[in-house]
Amino acid sequence: MSMDVTCDADLALQKAIYACLCADTGVAALVTARIYDNVPGDVSFPYLTLGDAQVDDWGVEGREHFLSLHAFSRAGGRAEAKAIMGAVHGALHDAGLTLEGFHLVNLRFQSAETRRESDGATWRGTIRFRAVTEPISE
Repeated sequence: MSMDVTCDADLALQKAIYACLCADTGVAALVTARIYDNVPGDVSFPYLTLGDAQVDDWGVEGREHFLSLHAFSRAGGRAEAKAIMGAVHGALHDAGLTLEGFHLVNLRFQSAETRRESDGATWRGTIRFRAVTEPISE
């Protein structure tokens, strides 16, 4: 399988996750429409970003994906970041997402953490997932 297929699977998964998060009422209630791949300079808090992504071989045709999302808050503590991560977990864990050109075998929560950023005012919550995709057979 070529690198193009790996990149295509990764992008198809990213698009499906983004669409799912934008459509989820629990996530929307917390971050409105502030879900970014590339954060603008004038962003309002709280917001959610698509974080690091890694793709590995999974069998003959499949790909194993490790991805993270980051919730940013300035609400005076970690509670808001944790609430956003909870909504993301509810939207994505075991979600039956439809991917263009690929089948999502599974999407599972792996871990979560919160920490204060170096500015002293911002909290970052990081939630990580693992997914497996396979190309759709023609």
